[in-house]
Amino acid sequence: MEPLEHERNHSFLVCRRSPPACDEEIAGVINIAQVVIGAFCSGCLGYYVFADYERQGLMRAGLAQAREHAFNTLGLHRLEANIPPGNVASIALFRSCGVSWEGFSPRYLRIQGEWRDHERWACLAD
Repeated sequence: MEPLEHERNHSFLVCRRSPPACDEEIAGVINIAQVVIGAFCSGCLGYYVFADYERQGLMRAGLAQAREHAFNTLGLHRLEANIPPGNVASIALFRSCGVSWEGFSPRYLRIQGEWRDHERWACLAD
């Protein structure tokens, strides 16, 4: 995983090593966005994975590293992710990473001109 850091946004490339030359292929991206330090100490977690790399454990490993970076390097207290209820794969991924369901946010995000509901998932440093 390679960090692409900015003050309020931290992005990471998730890569897979391919034998025989052990070349790295970019499999996806993880973002810790809207980082707020101070009393809030929080960031929003998002990701995408390229189709050829789904269900290989790469994003689970990448999310574990991003979580460690958020809590240990950035000193955040909380990471939050907002997922559309129909995105079963993302919900399963976040659940398997120890991220807890916190609630439901109606009309949370505008996608393709329509307000969409999302589930709110979060994990804490402690």
